[in-house]
Amino acid sequence: MKIIVIGSGGREHALAWKLLQSPEVEQVFCIPGNGGTAILPQCENIPIAMEDFAEISRFARENCVDLVVVGPEYPLSLGITDHLLGQEIAVFGPTQTGALIESSKSWAKELMSEAAVITAVSETFTDAELAKTYIREQGAPIVVKADGLAAGKGVIVAETVDTALEAIDDLFTGGFTKVVVEEFLEGEEVSILTLTDGISFRSLLPAQDHKRIGEGDTGKNTGGMGVYAPAPIATAAIIEAVNRDILAPIVATLQKRGIDYRGVLYAGLMISPAGEPKVLEFNCRFGDPETQAVLPLLETPLAPLLLACAQQKLTDFPSLQWRSGSAVCVVAASAGYPDHYEKGQLITGIKAAETAGAIVFHAGTVLKHGDIFTDGGRVLGVTAMGANFNQAIELAYQSVKRIHFQGIYYRRDIGHRVREK
Repeated sequence: MKIIVIGSGGREHALAWKLLQSPEVEQVFCIPGNGGTAILPQCENIPIAMEDFAEISRFARENCVDLVVVGPEYPLSLGITDHLLGQEIAVFGPTQTGALIESSKSWAKELMSEAAVITAVSETFTDAELAKTYIREQGAPIVVKADGLAAGKGVIVAETVDTALEAIDDLFTGGFTKVVVEEFLEGEEVSILTLTDGISFRSLLPAQDHKRIGEGDTGKNTGGMGVYAPAPIATAAIIEAVNRDILAPIVATLQKRGIDYRGVLYAGLMISPAGEPKVLEFNCRFGDPETQAVLPLLETPLAPLLLACAQQKLTDFPSLQWRSGSAVCVVAASAGYPDHYEKGQLITGIKAAETAGAIVFHAGTVLKHGDIFTDGGRVLGVTAMGANFNQAIELAYQSVKRIHFQGIYYRRDIGHRVREK
């Protein structure tokens, strides 16, 4: 098989790495890829813009590509799947309408209501003053969400009314024309990435992300500063309830609406203190950094699994196989992230980190003249596995300490909820 992976982040490096472990795969092309995929054996970066659908389809045809795997939400929201399907190219990733489950929070809320899925009570606003009136009536804590793509940073959990009002101003002046204001849910967050062919589905191991920039889960939201899997908070009983009461109804409702959804259905959940799962949001793609912790634990070959989704043959996989143990990913970021940060810093120590037993997934990196340089906010994801969380956490931090670039920043408490004292 020849496969194209669309994207340039840590998620895409992890996907390419895992796909190449499938015996059927002879070549992976990353469009456009990053410094890590540039040096991955049997992987080649192709300098085509993710938005250039005509050029991507031309390249796929000329190189006899068997499957295109779309990593980020942005090209999905623009309709890359619709275009490629029109060229009779197999795609793993939902159509543009299906991608609305992430690109429009209000659309997702309507879908959840139709499917009778439990989620936070919310209201949608196109007028800033009406949104502010509602916030003052409801009080804080309260959650404000941009109704559109915001690279994982469009959710503001406001602990005060003033913070929520400021968020409304920031979003409307920042180019958004619609916001969703919803109740604050108590509990612990968990991410469940689910593969679906639009008819049936298979859930991957639950993961728990660390969204805040600061230790102790403080500071601004980011795209994710670290993750571990499998998340113990998602017990077998909770996963059964999620599959029965959330995922199955959503897949059925998408199908009822005539939406061709073949890809990842990413459920961001809040597990209440009583153990009840409620939906915070849905995403239409693999999570980042969740993918970097979940895929290393997957023993079922990934390529035939994703191809089965694209061909609506997922029932060929009655169950997925997993290796025992735990995985932890620590994200190394540029100084200043998620705000202003510099690029072009030389990175050293990656091979030393991998020699120590970790897998280093590149995100914001670029290969120049044989060296790797920083090229983004989240630079690397250092993933380690162990028989338990303590072993995985210790190995991840032993490894990340071997990596150096000017201004390197990483949280030192990833996995604090599962570390045994």
